[in-house]
Amino acid sequence: MTATSSAPLASIAPHAASAAATPRQRFVQCASPGGLHRLAYTEWGDPANPRVLVCVHGLTRSGRDFDRLAAALADTYRVVCPDVAGRGLSSWLNVPNYYTVPQYVSDMVTLIARLDVEKVDWFGTSMGGLVGLGLAGLPGSPIQKMLLNDVGPHLEPGAVTRIGEYLGKPVQFETLQQGID
Repeated sequence: MTATSSAPLASIAPHAASAAATPRQRFVQCASPGGLHRLAYTEWGDPANPRVLVCVHGLTRSGRDFDRLAAALADTYRVVCPDVAGRGLSSWLNVPNYYTVPQYVSDMVTLIARLDVEKVDWFGTSMGGLVGLGLAGLPGSPIQKMLLNDVGPHLEPGAVTRIGEYLGKPVQFETLQQGID
């Protein structure tokens, strides 16, 4: 964790200095039809805690979006924040056509197996919500409770068009702080 990100954590979570609020960076190997890839995840809280909250980010984001939330909940949950394939510290997929919700669902099944728990709660933002809906819809799903943010079971064509207008375009900021904000 950088000095930039630790100051806000201390201001919202008085226990931020505790071991529970110290993130651990981990990796798990996942499979796609195109080969193997590494999925990165940041884990907070007691690794033996059976109460697990999986927080999955949106399309162009990373699991570190949930740092403040994870630190605040680390005394209650084991909070796991993956970087979906091709984002953050996770590897890229060998075949670009596999960047799909079914592949992400498969990766989350592998992650949950690695965590060695039967049930999880889910917090999904945008794409992370779609992944959660995909996983929750499967027979025997491990999801007990789900909170969705900025997503529903249907994507409006206008929203998809808007995303396509900015996705993959270079973005430049005048200062580092502007980029962080």
